[in-house]
Formats: sequence, C-alpha cells, structure tokens
Amino acid sequence: MCAPERRILIADDQHDLIDALRLLLKNEGIEMDAVTSPEAVVEAVRERPYDLLLMDLNYTGDTTSGREGIDLLARVREHDELLPVIAMTGWGSVDLAVEAMRNGVCDFVQKPWDNRQLLTTLRAEIEKGRARRHEQQIAARQFSEAERIQRKLLPATLPQIEGCELSASWQPAAGVGGDCYDAVAFSQRRLALSIADVVGKGIPAALLMANLQAAVRAFAGETTGAGALCQQVNQILCGNIAEGRFISFFYCIVDTEAGTLTYANAGHYSPILVRTDGSVERLTTGGPVLGIFNDAAYEQRQVRIASGDRVVLFTDGITDVRRAGADENASDYDDLGEDRLVALAREHRACRASILQERVCAAVSAFAGGEFQDDATLIVAAIN
Repeated sequence: MCAPERRILIADDQHDLIDALRLLLKNEGIEMDAVTSPEAVVEAVRERPYDLLLMDLNYTGDTTSGREGIDLLARVREHDELLPVIAMTGWGSVDLAVEAMRNGVCDFVQKPWDNRQLLTTLRAEIEKGRARRHEQQIAARQFSEAERIQRKLLPATLPQIEGCELSASWQPAAGVGGDCYDAVAFSQRRLALSIADVVGKGIPAALLMANLQAAVRAFAGETTGAGALCQQVNQILCGNIAEGRFISFFYCIVDTEAGTLTYANAGHYSPILVRTDGSVERLTTGGPVLGIFNDAAYEQRQVRIASGDRVVLFTDGITDVRRAGADENASDYDDLGEDRLVALAREHRACRASILQERVCAAVSAFAGGEFQDDATLIVAAIN
C-alpha cells in the first residue's frame, strides 16, 4: 500500500530558492506548490489543504523586519488553524523567532539551510500536523455523535393534554450542553413538566444531563409529589456527581381538571406565571440545587391555574444573554435580565403557546444579535 501523498506549500519571492527546494523534494515523496506573495499564500490555503507551509517572512525587496510574514500568519490561521508552519528568513533574530513562535510557527529555518536537517524538520512537522488533524477528526465525530444522542434524549414532540398546550425551544451554545427539559403525560388532563441547567458546557454537562433525565423519568409518577421527586433525584445525583458540579432544576405537575399547578424549585430561575389580567407570580418555593446536599429537603407549593394563564420556564442562557455589541467588562454592560423577559411574557400573554414561545425567542435573539453565550431553553405552557 502506497503512503498517502504529502503536499506542502512554499512561499518565497526568490525563484532560484523555489527551484532548489523543488529539486530537493523531488525524490522525497513530498509534492509542493509554490507562491511568491502573501496574497497568493492566502488564496492557495483557501483553495486546498496542505500538510505544511514553509514560508519566508519577507517579501518586499527592502524589508528585513519579518513583519510581512508575521501579519500573514494571522491570515493563514483564519483559514486553517492546524496547518503546520515553518518560517524561513535570511534576516533572523531572537526577537523575530520568538514573535513568530508566538504567532503559531512550529519551527524556524535560517537561510541558507542544511538540506538534511531541513528534510528531517519537514517530515517531523508534517507527521505532527497529520496527527493533530486526525485527533481533531475523531473529536469532531465524537462531538457530533454526542449532539445526536442528546437531541434524541430530549422529547421529539411535547405531549398535549386537554386544557394545556406546550411549546419549547432548546439551543445549546456549543452543539451539546447542560440544559434539558422533559414532559410526561399521566392522563388526558394531567402531566409533569421539568427544566434543568447543569453547571458547565460540552460533553461532561451533556452526560450529567442524561443521568438527570433518566432519574427524573424513573421517579416521576401519578403518586409522586414535586417535592418528593426533587428529594429522590437529589439523593441519586449526590452519590454520582463529580465535585464542583451541580444542577438547578424545576419540576411541576399540571392538572387542568383540578385547575392546579404543583411545583418544587431546586435552585432554578423562578418560572413566570402570567395571569390573564397581566399580573405575574414567580414560582420560587423549593430548596437548594441538586447534587450538593444529600439530606436536602424540598418544599412543594400548589397554585391555582385558569384559562388564559401562561407559564414560562427558562434557563439563564435566556436572561443572561448580552445585548448585541456589549462588552461584558464595560460600564454600560447590559444583559436581557428577568424584568425584560417578564415584560415580553406579559406583552404576548394572549398568544397560544407556540406563538408566545416564538415571539419571545425572536425578541431575545434580536436583543443579542443572534449571539448566545450559554445554552438557552424556553418552555411555554398555555392553559386553555
């Protein structure tokens, strides 16, 4: 089996040097393309993948500072952040070498070079670069698989019971995340609804979310109260959660026949109950976040619900989203905040669940310019 072709890009404005390198590489199993300007480098990297870039740091005739090459590195990295880069120059200095290394150069070659040493360096950096790309491909496949699994764990469709319409939006900040929600119908007029936010992001948070969802589904039932469920799930998590991790969680049972919503809040952002007349109640009763205190107790509370009421559940990715263009370190830093979310829920309270959810999400996205810094989940329950 033949070894895979290795192809490098050489960037230098000296044609005799390019010819010498072409002759050197001809019998080494290394194909090469050559360009003579920074613009041509960017165009070449944009058009095809390379195993390595061997580039001069000076292109203008009277320039010896290496500034052109340093500036070019940033442009190359925009198109290929893993491309190994070896810099070469006849006007080297320690300061230039240090700056080149800081900007992503993996090695530095002084002109004129030793052919044997140059070939050794090229081969070594090509193999390192291929190994990094292979690792990235494996990580990308694993990440994609984790995202697919997480999406399948979330309800494909929400159960709809008589007298209550549900609608939800889930947007992970990094493909996979720590937000989750679920809904389980017990009868034609009764269902359980939950929302949670696992501290952290990425695959570790997604795995913990999957454990939480499994525990909730195991304990949720007709006879299990909201407070008791939180207590049972918390005890399971306390024995299996990594140090420094915890989960904010909200669980409620909607009973449209009795006209009640029974809930317990485990350190989660307080859901918003908007009445038909525009008055607002926050659902705060409960206990601490899950996964820290094994003996924690969770109080539950029951509130009346009636036709026209709207319940809005959310995670901090909604309320903590920054205004488009805002600098979090600036004095005028501004996030959406709970007051704005409450105002949006009140403004659109006459809408059915799906429309209210879409309008609130659209308003939040417009506020943030479409840039979400954290996982963002929004659920609306409309009592009919």
